[in-house]
Amino acid sequence: MATTRLPSAGFSITIRIGVTADASAIGRLTTCVGESGAIVTALDVVDSDPNTVVVDLTCDTADSAHADQVVKALVDLPGVDVRKVSDRTFLLHLGGKIEVSPKVALRTRDELSRAYTPGVARVCLAIAENPDDARRLTIKRNTVAVVTDGSAVLGLGNIGPAASLPVMEGKAALFKRFGGVDAWPVVLDTQDPDEIVAIVKAIAPAYGGINLEDIAAPRCFEIESRLRDLLDIPVFHDDQHGTAICVLAALTNALRVVGKRLADVRVVVSGAGAAGTAIMKLLLRQGVGDIIAYDRQGALHPGLPDLNPAWRWLAENTNRDGYAGDLRGAVRGADVFIGVSAPNLLTGDDIATMAPGSIVFALANPDPEVDPREARKHAAVVATGRSDQPNQINNVLAFPGVFRGMLDAHAEQFTEEMAIAAARAIADVVGEEKINPTVIVPSVFDARVAPAAAAAVRAAAQAPARPPAADPGPTDLPEKAAEAAAPTPPLAS
Repeated sequence: MATTRLPSAGFSITIRIGVTADASAIGRLTTCVGESGAIVTALDVVDSDPNTVVVDLTCDTADSAHADQVVKALVDLPGVDVRKVSDRTFLLHLGGKIEVSPKVALRTRDELSRAYTPGVARVCLAIAENPDDARRLTIKRNTVAVVTDGSAVLGLGNIGPAASLPVMEGKAALFKRFGGVDAWPVVLDTQDPDEIVAIVKAIAPAYGGINLEDIAAPRCFEIESRLRDLLDIPVFHDDQHGTAICVLAALTNALRVVGKRLADVRVVVSGAGAAGTAIMKLLLRQGVGDIIAYDRQGALHPGLPDLNPAWRWLAENTNRDGYAGDLRGAVRGADVFIGVSAPNLLTGDDIATMAPGSIVFALANPDPEVDPREARKHAAVVATGRSDQPNQINNVLAFPGVFRGMLDAHAEQFTEEMAIAAARAIADVVGEEKINPTVIVPSVFDARVAPAAAAAVRAAAQAPARPPAADPGPTDLPEKAAEAAAPTPPLAS
């Protein structure tokens, strides 16, 4: 039976099959896989004799259970011998995905004497005399720590530090591939904010920036705010600010497609955790018309009981009409839906009730809040977080270039101005003459993206400091958010 979920390269398998050598054999294999709901991506003949052909058939499936169904369907075919099944994702991770490579040759005794003892002592003493030289003479100038406690990993939740390591390795590989930044996973066997802050502060001298990753809300806000106060290098929580930058970039172009202004639209955000909060703060700062924030408790409004400090702040600064209904009611008449929450919350019929020229960003992974195929029947622009769908909104569009720019500028903080500059740069890479409903963000493989974001961040970092506002609003620390409110809060403390 075919699956209703979308096949993905993340569940790609290669099946080695022996099949009777007749004219219809290969066709029967591909037909069987297609009828099972998978997508054949490659078929290679690896051996043959007068009676048998051995092939490696590679296909994308929807999940592990679906892969098992595809294999069983092939096993049940007459004249087919399934010899081996390989999960291509697990094969890619064998032994890890990153390594350390020296940048200097160590071929002779002289080279060793300069790179290590006795020559290295002179460099150590120079840094002891002038600590700022560490950025010039060590890996600090180009190295980022990817720090997690494993408490909010992708869509997997609190799986702990060891299980989070493949994600952090992947993040480090993306830093290098797209930004030329050396990054290293730092997975912590503690979820205590005090311990996390102390550990990161202690290791910070080796790094030019800290990328916080997959730390659950609300403690991620506190950890980020405290580290910003303690460190003289940028601290960036990618789940918050990387997501917000990418969403603002995509929304900028989506609004161009439908001919609407941000100041005139009503936005519904499903998910008021780290990503959703940062998205809403950035949209508020940019002058969005109105936002309804929706989470497990329902639509956030001042009358909702048991609000934590972060949610209380959102309730007081969004949802100006005090909407208190369900998510389906919230999207009725809305111009924009942004989902950073859970799969299958809405249907195509719900999207049909949105305003004309509606925009849907269903970013839950691997399964979006609404099936994009159904959403496209009614919405003018649809985006997801999936690589196999048009308009993929992926943080890799932002964080490599943002850190490249901050490192190059020797920035000491990540700021709201950097976020806005990066979002505009990413949006502009597409070009107004090229945007359309299926192209609102550049490809993650577009070589212009990271340099454009880096240049914008560098310029923002080197611009004169903006004078403080009369009422700056709360920081990202939830306890402070409970004490103060401003119409448009800053993204960064």
